[in-house]
Amino acid sequence: MSKSETAIVVGVGPGLGLALVKIFAGAGMAVAMAARNEEHLAAFETGDLGDRIRAYPCDSTDLNSVTALFDRAAAELGEPDLVVYNAGAFRPGSILEITAEDFERCWRIGCLGGFLVGQAAARRMVPRGAGTILFTGATAALRGSANFANLAVPKFGLRALAQSMARELGPQGIHVAHVVIDGQIDSERSHHLLEERGPDSLLAPGDIAGSYLHLHRQAKNAWTQELDLRPWVEKF
Repeated sequence: MSKSETAIVVGVGPGLGLALVKIFAGAGMAVAMAARNEEHLAAFETGDLGDRIRAYPCDSTDLNSVTALFDRAAAELGEPDLVVYNAGAFRPGSILEITAEDFERCWRIGCLGGFLVGQAAARRMVPRGAGTILFTGATAALRGSANFANLAVPKFGLRALAQSMARELGPQGIHVAHVVIDGQIDSERSHHLLEERGPDSLLAPGDIAGSYLHLHRQAKNAWTQELDLRPWVEKF
């Protein structure tokens, strides 16, 4: 892969988002990492790969903020070759108790933001006839469980967006894929479960990120549109 490649990751936190930033930078890409929280982003800039990584505050639900992110990243790092939408929000609750405000907030971050970021990426990639756009999904994108409406509705919508974009943009040289994360990601909060379930029972952020990089590097004659990732203990 060319070291002149540029990646934009929207929705960077200490788990999968940061793992994506690190693996892309480690592959020689210049990486724009974006999230609402500027303080968290500043902390993530440190490390061996810091010279390849730049932080950009961005509210993915605001068109002007997304436009500003892509304008700045293109000017400072180069036009994006790879864009990942990894943002999401979820507050569990009964359908009898969910507030309209919470429901709309989860939808705006989980689905509307994906549309705004995906559209911005497509508008910059289509003229060049190349690029990869990846969306982070979840099991909830395939089935809505009790008390999970706040997650299932935006994830269903994000999956539909990815399918529509793939069918439209694939013939124009743009690889669009949706990644179903089916299982719990290893983190400080979930690490104790390894003792209960056994080794490799949680999804390691770095291993997930490796699959995203693989999607970007796939040959055009064998593109994946949807990829399921789950640990060996996960029932499906």
